[in-house]
Amino acid sequence: MNSPSPPPPTLDDVRAARETIAPHLPPTPLVRSWKLSERLGCDYYVKCENLQPVGAFKVRGGVNLVARLSDQERQAGIVASSTGNHGQSLAFAGRLFGVRVVIYVPAKDPNPVKLSAMEALGAEVRRVGRDFDEAREACEEEAAREGYRYVHSANEPLHMAGVGTVALEVLDALPDADVLLVPVGGGSGAAGDLVVTRALRPETEVIGVQSAEAPAAYEAWKAGHLEPHPRMDSRHEGLATRVPFALPMEVMQEGLADFVLVPDAEIDGAVRLLATEASLVAEGAGAAPLAAALQMRDQLRGRKVVGVLSGGNLPAERLAEVLMGT
Repeated sequence: MNSPSPPPPTLDDVRAARETIAPHLPPTPLVRSWKLSERLGCDYYVKCENLQPVGAFKVRGGVNLVARLSDQERQAGIVASSTGNHGQSLAFAGRLFGVRVVIYVPAKDPNPVKLSAMEALGAEVRRVGRDFDEAREACEEEAAREGYRYVHSANEPLHMAGVGTVALEVLDALPDADVLLVPVGGGSGAAGDLVVTRALRPETEVIGVQSAEAPAAYEAWKAGHLEPHPRMDSRHEGLATRVPFALPMEVMQEGLADFVLVPDAEIDGAVRLLATEASLVAEGAGAAPLAAALQMRDQLRGRKVVGVLSGGNLPAERLAEVLMGT
Protein backbone atom coordinates (compact mmCIF):
# COMPACT_ATOMS: atom_id res chain seq x y z
CA MET A 1 0.00 0.00 0.00
CA ASN A 2 1.58 3.28 -1.11
CA SER A 3 -0.67 5.79 0.63
CA PRO A 4 1.11 8.69 2.35
CA SER A 5 2.23 7.91 5.87
CA PRO A 6 0.23 9.56 8.66
CA PRO A 7 1.85 12.07 11.01
CA PRO A 8 3.77 10.64 13.97
CA PRO A 9 2.20 10.64 17.43
CA THR A 10 2.87 13.36 19.99
CA LEU A 11 3.86 13.09 23.63
CA ASP A 12 0.19 13.59 24.53
CA ASP A 13 -0.67 10.60 22.33
CA VAL A 14 1.87 8.46 24.17
CA ARG A 15 0.53 9.59 27.53
CA ALA A 16 -3.01 8.76 26.38
CA ALA A 17 -1.77 5.35 25.25
CA ARG A 18 -0.38 4.73 28.72
CA GLU A 19 -3.83 5.37 30.19
CA THR A 20 -5.41 3.03 27.63
CA ILE A 21 -3.06 0.11 28.20
CA ALA A 22 -2.65 0.49 31.99
CA PRO A 23 -5.63 -1.76 32.93
CA HIS A 24 -4.19 -4.55 30.76
CA LEU A 25 -0.39 -4.19 30.86
CA PRO A 26 1.48 -3.25 34.04
CA PRO A 27 4.87 -1.50 33.71
CA THR A 28 7.82 -3.81 33.10
CA PRO A 29 10.93 -3.77 35.32
CA LEU A 30 14.01 -1.68 34.62
CA VAL A 31 16.86 -3.68 36.16
CA ARG A 32 20.48 -2.64 36.66
CA SER A 33 22.71 -5.62 35.93
CA TRP A 34 25.81 -5.34 38.09
CA LYS A 35 27.64 -8.03 36.12
CA LEU A 36 26.97 -6.40 32.76
CA SER A 37 27.74 -2.98 34.23
CA GLU A 38 31.16 -4.18 35.37
CA ARG A 39 31.83 -5.81 32.00
CA LEU A 40 30.87 -2.65 30.10
CA GLY A 41 32.28 -0.01 32.46
CA CYS A 42 28.94 1.80 32.65
CA ASP A 43 25.67 1.57 34.57
CA TYR A 44 23.81 -0.86 32.33
CA TYR A 45 20.07 -1.25 32.82
CA VAL A 46 17.79 -3.73 31.05
CA LYS A 47 14.20 -2.79 30.22
CA CYS A 48 12.54 -6.21 30.51
CA GLU A 49 9.91 -6.28 27.78
CA ASN A 50 10.37 -10.06 27.65
CA LEU A 51 8.08 -10.09 30.71
CA GLN A 52 5.07 -8.79 28.79
CA PRO A 53 2.08 -11.21 28.50
CA VAL A 54 3.19 -12.17 24.98
CA GLY A 55 6.89 -11.83 25.73
CA ALA A 56 7.50 -8.68 23.67
CA PHE A 57 7.09 -4.89 23.69
CA LYS A 58 4.79 -4.72 20.67
CA VAL A 59 1.79 -5.73 22.78
CA ARG A 60 1.73 -2.14 24.03
CA GLY A 61 0.99 -0.91 20.52
CA GLY A 62 -1.44 -3.70 19.75
CA VAL A 63 -3.59 -3.04 22.81
CA ASN A 64 -3.59 0.73 22.23
CA LEU A 65 -4.57 0.39 18.57
CA VAL A 66 -7.24 -2.30 18.91
CA ALA A 67 -8.81 -0.52 21.90
CA ARG A 68 -9.39 2.50 19.64
CA LEU A 69 -10.85 0.78 16.58
CA SER A 70 -14.17 2.06 15.32
CA ASP A 71 -17.23 -0.17 15.60
CA GLN A 72 -17.06 -0.78 11.85
CA GLU A 73 -13.40 -1.81 12.05
CA ARG A 74 -14.07 -4.14 14.97
CA GLN A 75 -16.87 -5.80 13.07
CA ALA A 76 -14.75 -6.26 9.93
CA GLY A 77 -11.73 -7.59 11.80
CA ILE A 78 -8.05 -6.80 11.40
CA VAL A 79 -5.27 -8.28 9.30
CA ALA A 80 -1.51 -7.89 9.59
CA SER A 81 1.78 -9.42 8.54
CA SER A 82 4.35 -10.39 11.10
CA THR A 83 7.35 -12.55 11.91
CA GLY A 84 5.66 -13.08 15.26
CA ASN A 85 5.69 -10.35 17.90
CA HIS A 86 3.48 -7.88 16.04
CA GLY A 87 1.10 -10.73 15.30
CA GLN A 88 1.09 -11.88 18.91
CA SER A 89 0.35 -8.35 20.09
CA LEU A 90 -2.68 -8.07 17.81
CA ALA A 91 -3.86 -11.57 18.66
CA PHE A 92 -3.67 -10.71 22.36
CA ALA A 93 -5.52 -7.43 21.84
CA GLY A 94 -8.09 -9.06 19.55
CA ARG A 95 -8.87 -11.63 22.21
CA LEU A 96 -9.08 -8.87 24.82
CA PHE A 97 -11.57 -6.80 22.83
CA GLY A 98 -13.38 -9.49 20.82
CA VAL A 99 -11.98 -8.64 17.38
CA ARG A 100 -11.20 -11.16 14.65
CA VAL A 101 -7.48 -11.24 13.78
CA VAL A 102 -5.80 -12.69 10.67
CA ILE A 103 -1.99 -12.80 10.59
CA TYR A 104 0.21 -13.48 7.56
CA VAL A 105 3.58 -14.99 8.47
CA PRO A 106 6.47 -16.12 6.25
CA ALA A 107 6.12 -19.74 5.23
CA LYS A 108 9.87 -20.29 5.49
CA ASP A 109 11.20 -21.07 8.98
CA PRO A 110 8.63 -19.24 11.16
CA ASN A 111 9.43 -18.98 14.87
CA PRO A 112 7.41 -21.86 16.37
CA VAL A 113 7.06 -20.15 19.77
CA LYS A 114 5.48 -17.09 18.21
CA LEU A 115 3.39 -19.10 15.77
CA SER A 116 1.83 -21.29 18.43
CA ALA A 117 1.17 -18.28 20.67
CA MET A 118 -0.71 -16.45 17.91
CA GLU A 119 -2.86 -19.50 17.27
CA ALA A 120 -3.45 -20.10 20.98
CA LEU A 121 -4.69 -16.52 21.30
CA GLY A 122 -7.27 -17.17 18.58
CA ALA A 123 -5.68 -15.56 15.52
CA GLU A 124 -6.04 -17.15 12.10
CA VAL A 125 -2.46 -17.64 10.85
CA ARG A 126 -1.69 -17.87 7.14
CA ARG A 127 1.80 -18.87 5.97
CA VAL A 128 2.82 -17.08 2.77
CA GLY A 129 6.12 -16.16 1.11
CA ARG A 130 9.82 -16.53 1.81
CA ASP A 131 10.16 -13.69 4.28
CA PHE A 132 8.34 -10.91 6.12
CA ASP A 133 8.07 -8.61 3.13
CA GLU A 134 6.52 -11.24 0.85
CA ALA A 135 4.02 -12.06 3.62
CA ARG A 136 3.31 -8.34 3.99
CA GLU A 137 2.58 -7.91 0.29
CA ALA A 138 0.09 -10.80 0.32
CA CYS A 139 -1.50 -9.40 3.48
CA GLU A 140 -1.98 -5.96 1.94
CA GLU A 141 -3.68 -7.50 -1.08
CA GLU A 142 -6.05 -9.47 1.18
CA ALA A 143 -6.91 -6.39 3.23
CA ALA A 144 -7.82 -4.41 0.11
CA ARG A 145 -9.87 -7.30 -1.29
CA GLU A 146 -11.80 -8.27 1.85
CA GLY A 147 -12.19 -4.92 3.62
CA TYR A 148 -10.22 -5.80 6.75
CA ARG A 149 -8.58 -3.07 8.81
CA TYR A 150 -4.96 -3.52 7.78
CA VAL A 151 -2.57 -2.94 10.67
CA HIS A 152 0.88 -2.09 9.37
CA SER A 153 3.76 -3.21 11.57
CA ALA A 154 5.31 0.28 11.61
CA ASN A 155 3.28 3.00 9.82
CA GLU A 156 0.66 3.20 12.57
CA PRO A 157 0.62 6.26 14.91
CA LEU A 158 -1.55 4.47 17.51
CA HIS A 159 0.84 1.53 17.56
CA MET A 160 3.86 3.82 17.77
CA ALA A 161 2.26 5.75 20.63
CA GLY A 162 1.68 2.48 22.47
CA VAL A 163 5.24 1.23 22.16
CA GLY A 164 6.51 4.70 23.06
CA THR A 165 5.27 4.07 26.60
CA VAL A 166 8.51 2.07 27.06
CA ALA A 167 10.41 5.36 27.15
CA LEU A 168 7.90 6.93 29.55
CA GLU A 169 8.51 4.09 31.98
CA VAL A 170 12.29 4.30 31.54
CA LEU A 171 12.35 8.01 32.33
CA ASP A 172 9.99 7.54 35.27
CA ALA A 173 12.42 5.03 36.78
CA LEU A 174 15.70 6.59 35.58
CA PRO A 175 15.13 10.30 34.85
CA ASP A 176 18.80 10.94 34.06
CA ALA A 177 19.30 8.10 31.57
CA ASP A 178 22.10 9.04 29.18
CA VAL A 179 21.59 6.48 26.42
CA LEU A 180 18.69 4.32 25.24
CA LEU A 181 19.71 1.44 22.95
CA VAL A 182 16.74 0.19 20.92
CA PRO A 183 16.56 -2.67 18.38
CA VAL A 184 15.25 -1.77 14.93
CA GLY A 185 13.36 -4.04 12.56
CA GLY A 186 10.60 -1.83 11.21
CA GLY A 187 11.57 0.94 13.63
CA SER A 188 8.33 1.62 15.54
CA GLY A 189 9.99 1.04 18.92
CA ALA A 190 12.88 3.42 18.34
CA ALA A 191 10.55 6.02 16.83
CA GLY A 192 8.05 5.79 19.69
CA ASP A 193 10.86 6.18 22.22
CA LEU A 194 12.15 9.23 20.33
CA VAL A 195 8.74 10.93 20.53
CA VAL A 196 9.06 10.74 24.31
CA THR A 197 12.74 11.52 24.82
CA ARG A 198 12.75 14.51 22.48
CA ALA A 199 9.88 16.03 24.44
CA LEU A 200 10.93 15.13 27.99
CA ARG A 201 14.71 14.74 27.98
CA PRO A 202 16.48 15.62 24.73
CA GLU A 203 19.81 14.90 26.43
CA THR A 204 19.00 11.19 26.37
CA GLU A 205 20.59 9.74 23.25
CA VAL A 206 18.46 7.16 21.43
CA ILE A 207 20.60 4.79 19.38
CA GLY A 208 19.11 2.31 16.93
CA VAL A 209 20.55 -1.20 16.55
CA GLN A 210 20.07 -3.55 13.61
CA SER A 211 21.61 -6.78 12.37
CA ALA A 212 24.48 -6.35 9.92
CA GLU A 213 22.89 -9.23 7.99
CA ALA A 214 19.67 -7.22 7.45
CA PRO A 215 20.65 -3.54 7.20
CA ALA A 216 17.67 -2.08 5.33
CA ALA A 217 16.62 0.47 7.96
CA TYR A 218 20.23 1.39 8.75
CA GLU A 219 21.08 2.04 5.09
CA ALA A 220 17.85 4.02 4.59
CA TRP A 221 18.57 6.14 7.68
CA LYS A 222 22.13 6.82 6.57
CA ALA A 223 21.23 7.69 2.98
CA GLY A 224 17.86 9.38 3.58
CA HIS A 225 15.73 7.16 1.34
CA LEU A 226 13.10 4.40 1.56
CA GLU A 227 14.57 1.96 -0.95
CA PRO A 228 14.47 -1.79 -0.23
CA HIS A 229 17.79 -3.44 0.54
CA PRO A 230 18.89 -6.57 -1.37
CA ARG A 231 20.41 -8.26 1.70
CA MET A 232 18.24 -9.92 4.33
CA ASP A 233 20.12 -12.86 5.76
CA SER A 234 19.62 -12.40 9.51
CA ARG A 235 18.43 -15.41 11.48
CA HIS A 236 16.94 -13.02 14.07
CA GLU A 237 13.44 -12.52 12.70
CA GLY A 238 12.65 -9.43 14.77
CA LEU A 239 15.40 -7.56 12.89
CA ALA A 240 14.90 -9.21 9.50
CA THR A 241 13.32 -6.66 7.16
CA ARG A 242 14.20 -5.72 3.57
CA VAL A 243 12.05 -2.59 3.31
CA PRO A 244 12.30 0.60 5.41
CA PHE A 245 9.02 2.20 6.48
CA ALA A 246 8.11 5.85 6.06
CA LEU A 247 6.66 6.84 9.44
CA PRO A 248 9.36 5.45 11.76
CA MET A 249 12.09 6.48 9.32
CA GLU A 250 10.83 10.06 9.39
CA VAL A 251 11.09 10.14 13.18
CA MET A 252 14.41 8.28 13.34
CA GLN A 253 16.08 10.50 10.76
CA GLU A 254 15.18 13.55 12.80
CA GLY A 255 16.08 12.16 16.20
CA LEU A 256 18.45 9.17 16.39
CA ALA A 257 21.79 10.06 17.91
CA ASP A 258 23.35 7.11 16.09
CA PHE A 259 22.49 3.86 14.36
CA VAL A 260 24.77 0.84 14.60
CA LEU A 261 24.99 -2.57 12.98
CA VAL A 262 25.95 -5.71 14.89
CA PRO A 263 26.64 -9.11 13.29
CA ASP A 264 24.33 -12.00 14.06
CA ALA A 265 27.19 -13.84 15.75
CA GLU A 266 27.63 -10.96 18.22
CA ILE A 267 23.88 -10.91 18.84
CA ASP A 268 24.09 -14.61 19.70
CA GLY A 269 26.86 -13.76 22.16
CA ALA A 270 24.64 -11.14 23.75
CA VAL A 271 21.78 -13.68 24.07
CA ARG A 272 24.23 -15.89 25.94
CA LEU A 273 25.45 -13.09 28.22
CA LEU A 274 21.92 -12.01 29.14
CA ALA A 275 21.09 -15.60 30.07
CA THR A 276 24.27 -16.32 32.03
CA GLU A 277 25.02 -12.92 33.62
CA ALA A 278 21.56 -11.37 34.00
CA SER A 279 19.31 -14.47 34.16
CA LEU A 280 17.20 -13.09 31.30
CA VAL A 281 15.97 -14.85 28.15
CA ALA A 282 16.19 -12.69 25.04
CA GLU A 283 15.45 -13.36 21.40
CA GLY A 284 17.88 -11.87 18.90
CA ALA A 285 16.22 -8.48 18.62
CA GLY A 286 16.05 -8.22 22.41
CA ALA A 287 19.77 -8.97 22.73
CA ALA A 288 20.89 -6.60 19.96
CA PRO A 289 21.16 -3.57 22.31
CA LEU A 290 23.62 -5.44 24.53
CA ALA A 291 25.61 -6.50 21.45
CA ALA A 292 25.78 -2.83 20.48
CA ALA A 293 26.82 -1.81 24.00
CA LEU A 294 29.69 -4.29 23.87
CA GLN A 295 30.73 -2.87 20.51
CA MET A 296 30.48 0.73 21.83
CA ARG A 297 32.06 0.07 25.23
CA ASP A 298 34.50 3.00 25.09
CA GLN A 299 31.81 5.46 23.99
CA LEU A 300 29.46 4.38 26.80
CA ARG A 301 31.97 4.22 29.64
CA GLY A 302 30.76 5.88 32.85
CA ARG A 303 27.27 6.63 31.50
CA LYS A 304 23.78 5.43 32.44
CA VAL A 305 22.74 3.14 29.59
CA VAL A 306 19.42 1.37 29.04
CA GLY A 307 19.14 -1.58 26.68
CA VAL A 308 15.58 -2.38 25.60
CA LEU A 309 15.20 -6.15 25.81
CA SER A 310 12.34 -6.00 23.34
CA GLY A 311 11.34 -9.67 23.44
CA GLY A 312 12.19 -13.07 24.82
CA ASN A 313 10.39 -15.42 22.44
CA LEU A 314 13.32 -17.69 21.64
CA PRO A 315 12.62 -21.38 20.97
CA ALA A 316 14.17 -23.61 23.66
CA GLU A 317 16.28 -25.52 21.17
CA ARG A 318 17.67 -22.28 19.71
CA LEU A 319 18.48 -21.00 23.20
CA ALA A 320 20.27 -24.27 23.95
CA GLU A 321 22.32 -23.94 20.77
CA VAL A 322 23.32 -20.38 21.64
CA LEU A 323 24.23 -21.29 25.20
CA MET A 324 26.40 -24.14 23.90
CA GLY A 325 27.94 -21.86 21.29
CA THR A 326 26.77 -23.94 18.35
